[in-house]
Amino acid sequence: MKPRRRLGAAVLAAAVLLTAACTQPPPTPKATGEGPYLRGSGTLRVLASSELADLQPILDGVRAATGVEVKLQATGTLDGVENVVSGNAAKSYDAIWFASNRYLQLHPDAGGKIGTSTKIATSPVVLGLRESVAKQLGWAEHRPSWSEIAVAAGEHKFSYGMTNPASSNSGFSALVGVAAALAGTGAALTADQIAPLTPRLQTFFKGQNLTAGSSGWLADAFAKNATERNAQAVDGLINYESVLLSLNASGKLPEKLSLVYPSDGVVTADYPLTLLSGVPEQTKTNYAAVTDYLRRPSVQTEIMGRTWRRPAVPNIALAPAFGPQGGAGLPELPFPGKLEAANALIGAFGDDLRKPARTIYVLDLSGSMKNERIEGLKNALIGLTGVDTSLSGQFSRFNGREQVLMVPFSTKPGAVTRFDVPQDNFQPALDQIRGYAGGLKVNGDTAIYDALFVAYDQAAALAKEDPDRFTSIVLLTDGEVTAGARLDAFKARLPQLAKVPVFTILFGEGNVGEMQQIADLTGGRSFDARTGTLPAAFKEIRGYQ
Repeated sequence: MKPRRRLGAAVLAAAVLLTAACTQPPPTPKATGEGPYLRGSGTLRVLASSELADLQPILDGVRAATGVEVKLQATGTLDGVENVVSGNAAKSYDAIWFASNRYLQLHPDAGGKIGTSTKIATSPVVLGLRESVAKQLGWAEHRPSWSEIAVAAGEHKFSYGMTNPASSNSGFSALVGVAAALAGTGAALTADQIAPLTPRLQTFFKGQNLTAGSSGWLADAFAKNATERNAQAVDGLINYESVLLSLNASGKLPEKLSLVYPSDGVVTADYPLTLLSGVPEQTKTNYAAVTDYLRRPSVQTEIMGRTWRRPAVPNIALAPAFGPQGGAGLPELPFPGKLEAANALIGAFGDDLRKPARTIYVLDLSGSMKNERIEGLKNALIGLTGVDTSLSGQFSRFNGREQVLMVPFSTKPGAVTRFDVPQDNFQPALDQIRGYAGGLKVNGDTAIYDALFVAYDQAAALAKEDPDRFTSIVLLTDGEVTAGARLDAFKARLPQLAKVPVFTILFGEGNVGEMQQIADLTGGRSFDARTGTLPAAFKEIRGYQ
């Protein structure tokens, strides 16, 4: 049996701190006749999907009206599931606020962990295409089925970006939606239906040219791609409707997106604010005050205007930019009814369905990486070989069909070692990677850019042989460059290098500014392991590879 892949990425630390004093008197009720606000006191600590940071102005209003400060700790939606089912969430938080609770509710250990749940907003996952491409395909007027979309993608009539289903709810919802629609049964997908669907799903994913671990980063990468010369063509995105409408309204795109609502249905995020079990009475009072405020028609309208999410309460008119409403106009596709089916679908995505990855690790083995630092690096790499049996670890191992290259460096780059993970029976290859990681030793200086040049040369050579892969570079260093080329030399040569993103890890005494510059210049991003662990950072990066 194949080891399962990670359903989440590591938790992103970000708190929303609100400024109004909780001792102020209750404000005058709104002129809309919605009645007086419920009151609470203190703080409601919430583990929340990272995209909900855009609600901060709304949450400012919550505190002013109710006396309750809502503090959000950001997490990938699917990573948050592990915190809940393990019981860790209840140690630090009062509630959770994910894009959806559907996967969480499939887990056998979730039942006793969560309590009252209140839907706050909704957003279906749909396809957004450049208007010219949608018009060319005839989809500006005609609503295609997911099957039509899959065929067109397989024939390379358009390309798209989508988040990794093992890291992000929008990607998971897209995968569930297209699989359920292609199955055509009208019932929840089962594990034994996945293998027969594999050829058609593989056709669909031939059109994917951009991947990411979060919906927001995907949108930013798409906007950057749309304005860059010589960038690989990406015609659209599969993402939340709210993200696509926000992009259109941002002015960042040279050509707006036409939103395509598949005729056979969608999977919708409903953003349920959910109490954790066992909270005290004051927390329940605070929760009631917060949800009462958020579901008032005036606030629902403000949420729609600020975030492009649909209201969760009835009888609120949608803005003209929104597509069809629910029911017959926007049917909801069935979600898997068992955890086994959901996990099998995500595992199949990584090993069988998606374009395979080519992952190049540029690893600092200089003298400063001794002791606990080199042990952390070894554990991080070994954890990706399937030995991590946690919920997130199951879905973060190296995939079937993946190419993994190691470029070690100290005073100069070391020998490049390549591992090819086969589609089936990949455990021997994973064991080889584990053995390589266990044998890493440190010594010497730090030739960061010389090693990066080697990685780019490897990427270019391999792309000539096998171009149809997602290629990325991961750079780990704990210090500043002390040997070889410098940043200026890298910048000068970058226009001649292959278009490959570099994901840098902030660690030790590394130059934060340079690491962020490398990521920004190459279309990657930085991951901070200074306050967390290297294994957590390596797992989070897997969502972007």
